[in-house]
Amino acid sequence: VQLQASGGGLVQAGESLRLSCTFSGFGLDFAAIGWFRQAAGKKREGVSCLSVGPNTTRYADSVKGRFTISRDSAKNTVYLQMNSLRPEDSAIYYCQLQQRGSVYWGQGTQVTVSS
Repeated sequence: VQLQASGGGLVQAGESLRLSCTFSGFGLDFAAIGWFRQAAGKKREGVSCLSVGPNTTRYADSVKGRFTISRDSAKNTVYLQMNSLRPEDSAIYYCQLQQRGSVYWGQGTQVTVSS
């Protein structure tokens, strides 16, 4: 099983980035997939999550209205569209998948937003 995150980079405040998380080996039977982030010196926090069964999405208050999570089932990929980025969004972003009570993490992708 594998999760591969990509799409991070260095942008200026107000710009956009789209992160991708491509997964393999899980089949179609997983409960949820989402994004977390960890800024330097801070705890890892949830950013957005997509629950597969009910097909619902959740967002951290700090990103509501700016970030959008979506899924392309044909490509086994989940995206995080990040608009109106702020310096406080700078962090390493990780994708996470939950399946049958287990949690799987991808490697992180760095997002840096300059003011």
